[in-house]
Amino acid sequence: MFAGATLGQRQMEYLNRGIVAVKNPNNTVYVGWRLLGTEPEETAFNLYRKSGNKKPVRLNKQPITSSTNFVDTKADLKKETSYFVKPVLQGKELAASETAVVWEQNYLSIPLQTPEGYTANDASVGDLNGDGEYEVIIHMTGRSRDTPSKGFTDEPIFQAYKLDGTLLWEINLGKNIREGAHYTQFIVIDMDGDGKAEFACKTADGTTDGKGKVIGDASKDWRDADGKILQGPEFFTVFSGETGEALATADYLVGRGDLCGWGGVGGNGGNDCSGNRSDRFLAGAAYLDGKLPSVLMCRGYYGRSVIAAWDWRDGKLTSRWVFDSENSKNPFSGQGNHSLSVNDIDGDGKDEIVYGAMAVDDDGKGIYSTGLRHGDALHVSRFDPTNPDQLVWGVHEIETEEGLAAEGYGVALFNARTGEIIWGGEEKRDVGRGMIADLDPRNPGAEMWWNGSDGLYNVKGKRISKAPTSVNFGIWWDGDLLREILDRNFIDKWDYEKEEAVRLFSAEGCSSNNGTKATPALSADILGDWREEVMFRTEDSKELRIFTTTIPTEHRLYTLMHDPQYRLSIAWQNVGYNQPPHTSYFLGHGMAKPPKPNIIVKTPAAQ
Repeated sequence: MFAGATLGQRQMEYLNRGIVAVKNPNNTVYVGWRLLGTEPEETAFNLYRKSGNKKPVRLNKQPITSSTNFVDTKADLKKETSYFVKPVLQGKELAASETAVVWEQNYLSIPLQTPEGYTANDASVGDLNGDGEYEVIIHMTGRSRDTPSKGFTDEPIFQAYKLDGTLLWEINLGKNIREGAHYTQFIVIDMDGDGKAEFACKTADGTTDGKGKVIGDASKDWRDADGKILQGPEFFTVFSGETGEALATADYLVGRGDLCGWGGVGGNGGNDCSGNRSDRFLAGAAYLDGKLPSVLMCRGYYGRSVIAAWDWRDGKLTSRWVFDSENSKNPFSGQGNHSLSVNDIDGDGKDEIVYGAMAVDDDGKGIYSTGLRHGDALHVSRFDPTNPDQLVWGVHEIETEEGLAAEGYGVALFNARTGEIIWGGEEKRDVGRGMIADLDPRNPGAEMWWNGSDGLYNVKGKRISKAPTSVNFGIWWDGDLLREILDRNFIDKWDYEKEEAVRLFSAEGCSSNNGTKATPALSADILGDWREEVMFRTEDSKELRIFTTTIPTEHRLYTLMHDPQYRLSIAWQNVGYNQPPHTSYFLGHGMAKPPKPNIIVKTPAAQ
């Protein structure tokens, strides 16, 4: 642990217990709930069942201390059955949690009001009204285009839903925001610390907020004959998460400027003036002051790279700083990915931005550039429990536009704090996808693999076994501390002895998003205990389903959403090429007890 790690006390979301109760096929009931990051370690729980009109019955003889889940084998499910928990501290019961009614299946269904011709795509969560329960914000997509492609798109639409299916608002970004994976980035986070999350994104003339108010000039159509939007004003807007109302709008930083000035360096080299590189956007959120999150709006990564940090405080939207690599001669140019990661890499209580193969400090100044260049997949965490630093695992594209292999690594592991490369592989070969997770308990730390890899590698760069074929996503789902493989609409367990994937779960009737990336709408610890839920749209996009595990675990961790790094990774998960979230500590076989998060929350009573 770094000496400065106690400096920043971050304000995070107040969360209720998130209690879930799910009927199993054998008529038992799985019940799970949250341990909060603000609670004393010695907090225990009593679990109660309410059946019909009968008085609630306590199910545990002694307070539950070893986990935050329970399997009820004696429930009479012919009667309406529900559950609640009471925390126990110093032998005294505290206030009861909310009540969970038993689900008939292992998912919560949210009916969607999907616009005609649209499909439910990436989602995020945030407590929009301050009640301790997450709401879901879903990106509805119609026709979309990649940045190099010609053609018109449909207008990007966002909708916010309560978990019971209530539609809270709809925001239409309008015809002057192009739809596509590289254009339409959005962030959901409580920027001002009032206990309610805001929604923030790039806007333009004709954007309509959740109250029906138009931003800019609705009469303007800045699309050219190819359907691209290469002129006209660009805005950044913060919306109320509760109502969808536009709270403040400013000019987007930075603007397009010279379209020909965003070209690549090394791999993906060359300039273009068609908007391909100038219209590559990313977004994120970071505790740059160690107290409240700022929103990051980013432009460019093949060449010129810009990160603009915004604060929303006391009803005012202000620019905190702008990082700009400016030109191809700058070592910070051409190092960005199709995603980013936000991490306190130096332990000072404030966040830094790992922007692919480079890092930017909390004050907006560059820390280092590895020179490894652009890539598609990025992962940052304490992957090696013997190393006090966080590590960055990434894949890189090293081919030039002429098709000649440049020097460099297709895959590399480097120190997140210093940029020092620990090991690299696949010299002179482009690598498109890469994953890292603790799959094998016989090997300390996490394992790495990538598309086309000859095996599974450890943090020292040693091949240890055959690798899984899936390289898209990961999830903590079953009862142990190893991570499972999430791809398309299924979850697999890696059998490290037989060196094969074993199917644990399939979301029948559901679809993943984003083509070959095959990612869920969202995967995050949004209900129950510390294991992650996964959210998929149904094949007809009329329903969003949140699936939860029903596998008991003896491991007890505070909710991952109270680990600031994990929570911020949920905020940026939808950005660009979606990447799985990671914790600030090593979460895996043989892990040490996680450090208690240095956070405060704003309870509803304090609002």
